[in-house]
Amino acid sequence: MLRVGNLQRSIDFYTQVLGMQLLRTSENPEYKYSLAFVGYEGNPAQAEIELTYNWGTEQYELGTAYGHIALGVPDAYAACEKIKAAGGNVTREAGPVKGGTTVIAFVTDPDGYKIELIQRAEKDAGQGLR
Repeated sequence: MLRVGNLQRSIDFYTQVLGMQLLRTSENPEYKYSLAFVGYEGNPAQAEIELTYNWGTEQYELGTAYGHIALGVPDAYAACEKIKAAGGNVTREAGPVKGGTTVIAFVTDPDGYKIELIQRAEKDAGQGLR
């Protein structure tokens, strides 16, 4: 679950920039929060990300415990180009991880959360960023 400062802005990022689907939403007026669940709908065995907007809270301290979300992609180089073309922020271009051969890249969502793209074989990459 990620706490976000603007639910629609985050939905737009995860769906339009990272190619996820908006799976469902819910509102809880009594406790003043809204939820949106995003993921790769074509692959229901994969995880979902819950985006939580607490009404009236526009920004959070990310803290030191959070690292990043990791998404498997078939081609990290192509994913970076697609993300940039959609207005996303690539903070580390695709290339081999230091001391290894696995190709990775990093992007940052509108709230500052880091997302690692890990290049995987087509069969292992799931439905993300094709």
